[in-house]
Amino acid sequence: MVRCFLIHTVCPVSALGSGESRMLYCRVFGPDESLFTDQEREFSPEERRVLQREQTAVVARQVRSAASFSRAAAGRLLMEALPGEEALALQEADSGVLRLRAGDPFTEEMSALWLGVQSLGFTLVCEPHENLLLAEGTLRTLTRHCLEHLHLLGPGSEVLLRSDRIDALLSRLLPHGQLLFLNHRFAHSLEKEVAAYMTK
Repeated sequence: MVRCFLIHTVCPVSALGSGESRMLYCRVFGPDESLFTDQEREFSPEERRVLQREQTAVVARQVRSAASFSRAAAGRLLMEALPGEEALALQEADSGVLRLRAGDPFTEEMSALWLGVQSLGFTLVCEPHENLLLAEGTLRTLTRHCLEHLHLLGPGSEVLLRSDRIDALLSRLLPHGQLLFLNHRFAHSLEKEVAAYMTK
């Protein structure tokens, strides 16, 4: 099962500290009981939300660090894509997998798959037994739809104002955090449905 999907920054933002990452979107799936220790289960709903926000911020910082390292090791410079070049930006995206040990930040071990598309990071946090190839395919599909239909790479992109569209996209491609095995016909049908919804 996928535990959460994040969209965050992976490049320096002038308003943040050097190692910080700005969370632009976060969706947590499933019962969050397994993400908390026995002591944390006694917290009020507001305290749990704060703890959950801190946990996802830790993941975003780790992904930001991994993306920066990957780009530095490859000697890549960040080049801005023009509107309409989303497919090219996705092809050139940095990607990777992080193992999140138990207790850092979740109570159980998790895997974080990430894509660094220019200044944005797209991350899926999965349980360790999940099919990582299927998760990567789902992450690339989600990222492609976000980039193409929501124009996230364009100037003045308002991810926060488009969260309802991202929620709808997740409900179709990742229902309740479950990865879907898609045959070609079903994938094509789903693509048409998503495209129709996104153009509304």
